Amino acid sequence: MKKSVAASEKPVKAKEFDKELFKRSVEYNVRTLYRKNLEEADAQQIFQAVSYAIKDRIVENWMETQKAYEKEDPKMVYYMSMEFLMGRALGNNLINLKAYKPVAEALEELGLDLNLIEDQEPDAALGNGGLGRLAACFLDSLATLGYPAYGCGIRYRYGMFKQEIRDGYQVEVPDNWLMNGNPFELRRPEYAKIVKFGGYVSVHTDENGRNVFTQEGYQSVKAIPFDFPIVGYGNGIVNTLRIWDAEPVECFQLDSFDKGDYQKAVEQENLARNIVEVLYPNDNHYAGKELRLKQQYFFISASVQEAVEKYMRKHDDIHKFYEKVTFQLNDTHPTVAIAELMRVLMDDYYLTWEEAWEITTKTCAYTNHTIMAEALEKWPIELFSRLLPRIYQIVEEINRRFVLDIQQKYSNVPGVDVQEKIRKMAIIYDGQVKMANMAIVSGYSVNGVARLHTEILEK
Repeated sequence: MKKSVAASEKPVKAKEFDKELFKRSVEYNVRTLYRKNLEEADAQQIFQAVSYAIKDRIVENWMETQKAYEKEDPKMVYYMSMEFLMGRALGNNLINLKAYKPVAEALEELGLDLNLIEDQEPDAALGNGGLGRLAACFLDSLATLGYPAYGCGIRYRYGMFKQEIRDGYQVEVPDNWLMNGNPFELRRPEYAKIVKFGGYVSVHTDENGRNVFTQEGYQSVKAIPFDFPIVGYGNGIVNTLRIWDAEPVECFQLDSFDKGDYQKAVEQENLARNIVEVLYPNDNHYAGKELRLKQQYFFISASVQEAVEKYMRKHDDIHKFYEKVTFQLNDTHPTVAIAELMRVLMDDYYLTWEEAWEITTKTCAYTNHTIMAEALEKWPIELFSRLLPRIYQIVEEINRRFVLDIQQKYSNVPGVDVQEKIRKMAIIYDGQVKMANMAIVSGYSVNGVARLHTEILEK
């Protein structure tokens, strides 16, 4: 993938830091946000005011970067991950803007300490380990190197948990990181998407003799994107991490409430809230497994829909989608994107299986995080097919064709146990849908998280 013109031939130039303008911005933000003077504001309010002042600077570069991408129309990578362990945004943004020292000096002139202000920001609870940190580092590197990229994930309300000591014992409590809001994010309801769960698939033949698949009797959730700036180091580039929040399609069912069915009145709201409540809900019971699968399909469906719609706003030929878009799947959690892209191409754009398959296999790439078979994600067929009926039909067909290929390739090879090959390589086997197998079968590239890891995978 080529670097963007925005980062190479025609760099996006940020304005020089204006200390006096920044100080006025901080004071103005305190007044308009809290109806206070600077001396009356508490530490959290000052953090918010400073962050919004920095955000004003970032947004200028953000808009210029997006304009450059619109003009150049480069190939875009969508980095899809269940986790993004971003850390604190204020200090990181100041470093990448090369503005840390002048901002610290400006705040000192206002009688404020930047280090104390930074302490007011909670870590964004969007990840908890190496997978999320890798994703965050890649986004930072892509922006710094000038590669056009979107991060795609979930806007968790509580993330994992916080640890506290109470009466001498360690306890886990919710990490309410959004309690005071996130000053750096932008809510983008104009790009909302509808995600469907459950129901059944009906098939009818259209006037051209083509089978048309329609999901019916489903529950739906509205995916609302929040955009978070990813600031490149010293180059004026600002890429985007788009994290999806869930909202009910119908907020409140008054007729159910009036009939005394109070639970049904808020059913849609509860469905949406549960999807984005926490990262990695406990899956040692059926409800937890179902919620995890809902989370994965929720952000993937919204992201794939957005990627296709964004492409079609500038292009007429969906067959060339892979020339402008790559999906990088960070571990097995986002691999349902393969079947979702197939669904969109066939059901929404009326492509044949062969046409959709060619596009999909040239679009999707997979990053593997473990070589232990027991750690690779698998879903019970009953759960997968009930929650995602159309997606399961597509996965079934991918598997059927792949198993047929195995049989044709190895049936006449001496010493090869074809059934053992199928057992190890099939996407659907022994009542399970094996997501890593689907990613390997359907992607154009598979890599590990390090060169040694990739070499082990190849062996």
